[in-house]
Amino acid sequence: MTAPLDPTSAGAPAFDATTGYWQEIVSADALSLPPDPPYCRGYPARLPDGRYLVLPLRGVPGDPERCVASLIANHASLDVVDALAGFMAERARAFGAEIVVGLPTLGLAFAPMVARGLGFTRYVPFGYSRKYWYDERLAVPVHSLTTPDAGKLLYVDPNLAGSLAGRRVLVVDDAVSTGQTMASALELLARCGAEVAGIVVAMCQGVRWRARLVDAQGAPIPVACAFESPRMRRVPGGWAPEAA
Repeated sequence: MTAPLDPTSAGAPAFDATTGYWQEIVSADALSLPPDPPYCRGYPARLPDGRYLVLPLRGVPGDPERCVASLIANHASLDVVDALAGFMAERARAFGAEIVVGLPTLGLAFAPMVARGLGFTRYVPFGYSRKYWYDERLAVPVHSLTTPDAGKLLYVDPNLAGSLAGRRVLVVDDAVSTGQTMASALELLARCGAEVAGIVVAMCQGVRWRARLVDAQGAPIPVACAFESPRMRRVPGGWAPEAA
């Protein structure tokens, strides 16, 4: 039997396995780590109701002095996903959207529940898998922080694209960090003739995304989230939020 890989064996920072993370939301009294930096292996993300979701820390590829908090929605408990989707729907209500679009992969864990929370009976999923009837004119390349070199394409089914034309769209994803994935989604929505009413995510990570998420006139597109998490830098005793 092959021994498990020790992630610290190559001199990388020590981070926890994620098995026990994302499974419960806790009160401040039940928080198992300090709410203030320096953080060691987890980050306590404060939710709108004052409770916390503890997220594991993960290194930034190619930069041992930086790390970020991680949320993997399809590894989370159903109760956690349901609670986050509830916060997302409530914060997105003011955008006045007419239809919801969910982004792959992890945004699709939230999009159905956000749509239902806003009173819709369906939503439009974007995807990375190309079906044989898809139209290459309705596809755009996409990159992200976690898959920086991947040559993926983001697609919308041509049978659903018409339902977006001329309508105010709410875009749902799990997180926004650099804004690269979201910017690709905005380009695809523009090809569909949609108007972006706003964006809602479970986690806003740092602030680098702000420069990318603007409309055709350069005005910021409204973004809402269930919680915020900073990008971290190494400090004595662990990690602390980097300057904005």
